[in-house]
Amino acid sequence: MIVVQLLRDKGIVVITPEGKLEASDFERVGHEIDPYLEQNGKLNGLLVQAKSFPGWADFAGLTTHIHFIKDHHRLVRRVAIVSDSLALKIMPALAQHFVSAEIRHFGIEEMQQAIAWLEAAASA
Repeated sequence: MIVVQLLRDKGIVVITPEGKLEASDFERVGHEIDPYLEQNGKLNGLLVQAKSFPGWADFAGLTTHIHFIKDHHRLVRRVAIVSDSLALKIMPALAQHFVSAEIRHFGIEEMQQAIAWLEAAASA
């Protein structure tokens, strides 16, 4: 399951995975953010907050995740990964090769800095 919080006034989506990722999670995220994207064109930021990467429930979860990223990565200015997980610390270096958004890692205690960095995307 993924908890989704859209901060409309900031143009930021906060995503918190809770358990293995399923195809329906990405469909739900799309239902939450797609209307905002239709009205505003882009998100200033996507904040992923996770203690560790939970993995996918099954192959459908993985493929739906890949399609979601493919369909949305050009519509997000910045991505902040907030985690102390080693796997998620290296994710920005890997993901930069596949997405157009600027990606940065923040420690789990740096949530406010991550939000401030995402907010600054609006003026960048």
